[in-house]
Amino acid sequence: MRKLTYIGHSAFFIEKDWDGILIDPFITGNPVANFDYKKKRITHIVLTHAHLDHIGDAIAISKSTGAPIIAVFELANYCIEKGAKAIGVNIGGCLKFNWGSVRFLPAIHSSSNPDLAYGGLASSLLFDIDGTTIYHAGDTALMSEFSAIGELYNPYYALLPIGGYYTMDIKEAAAAAKMLFSMEIIPMHYNTFPNIKVNVDEFVDLIEAQGQKCVPLKPNEYVEL
Repeated sequence: MRKLTYIGHSAFFIEKDWDGILIDPFITGNPVANFDYKKKRITHIVLTHAHLDHIGDAIAISKSTGAPIIAVFELANYCIEKGAKAIGVNIGGCLKFNWGSVRFLPAIHSSSNPDLAYGGLASSLLFDIDGTTIYHAGDTALMSEFSAIGELYNPYYALLPIGGYYTMDIKEAAAAAKMLFSMEIIPMHYNTFPNIKVNVDEFVDLIEAQGQKCVPLKPNEYVEL
């Protein structure tokens, strides 16, 4: 069994056989999330950056399950200080596991821990699950790095923020999708709060007009990998 489930906001859950990988697990306090991690096998937690709506429940889940948090060095150290298990990495680093690999790539965004201390660089993530590539852009503005990522890695799935205000908006996310050459685009980081409210149908139209498939998932919906 291999599937990618949308939890809500920027949170996802990848299942591959006996492994379960949480990405940016903002669950508690997330008005659109209805995900009970206690009923799932969690083996790894991966964070794009330190903001509260991304670190979310990561520390609590790590402490209760023993799953390590994989994050940029400064954020990993913060998690360790709070009693979690963590593995520190940096932009450009690639870690390999039984389920595949995750590579930390650039993002243009700020990052501070819940205590407002510096949380290291924000990142995007490239997962390789048995040859299926999934790019999670994290929180980011439109950036030229999308072109290099597309040419070098050509991720099949691209998970892109579209809400604007804190990240790129619909038009910019469509441009990012085109640079990434991805086959299927999954929007995220929208409609969680009033200031990132958008009409996702507009994004679907833009993506399909440029010959790509858009898959807007509702919380707890999934795609099979």
